Amino acid sequence: MANHPDRASYFPAIEKKYGQPMAYWHEQMIGIKDLRYPEQMAWLQDNHGFSRTHANALVLYSRGSTSSRRYDTFDGYLAAVDVTQAATLRSIFACIQGAYPDLDLVIAWNQPMLKRGGDYIFGAGVTKAHILIAPFDTEVLDDFRPRLTDFHVNKKTIRIPSDWLVDCGLLVDMIAACLVLVGDAD
Repeated sequence: MANHPDRASYFPAIEKKYGQPMAYWHEQMIGIKDLRYPEQMAWLQDNHGFSRTHANALVLYSRGSTSSRRYDTFDGYLAAVDVTQAATLRSIFACIQGAYPDLDLVIAWNQPMLKRGGDYIFGAGVTKAHILIAPFDTEVLDDFRPRLTDFHVNKKTIRIPSDWLVDCGLLVDMIAACLVLVGDAD
């Protein structure tokens, strides 16, 4: 998850870096409230030298989004996705946690992730048309490419069908390889 899930946590840095109190910046945002998100971002960046991160925090806060955190739990994440994708994700995480019950299922970057200690091991996310899964090491992804010929493999993710019949052996093997790389194999 982001270091600053509360957008207001950026306000002290914004005041310090851009030399005005937040009351001033909130007033500025009222003046450009009718602009679209990209236009508001550009206005802050071009006219006031805002970084993308600070501009995003201020723009989204002014639009009513006070937190970057959307989901607190795996079930909350699943409730927001297609039922077929939710069932596939449940099967994926049940498979992995069945083999590795000590992995913690967390929400980070608004996605379900598995981690052990401070190391992220595996993550997943959905798009409208498919599910993306990812071991948290591109070396593992590269090593498993011969077993992934039925899938579209991106630089860091594997695109699987929303209704994928989960290959538990593949997932468990990938997790084992990830754990070896983080020096934490069973």
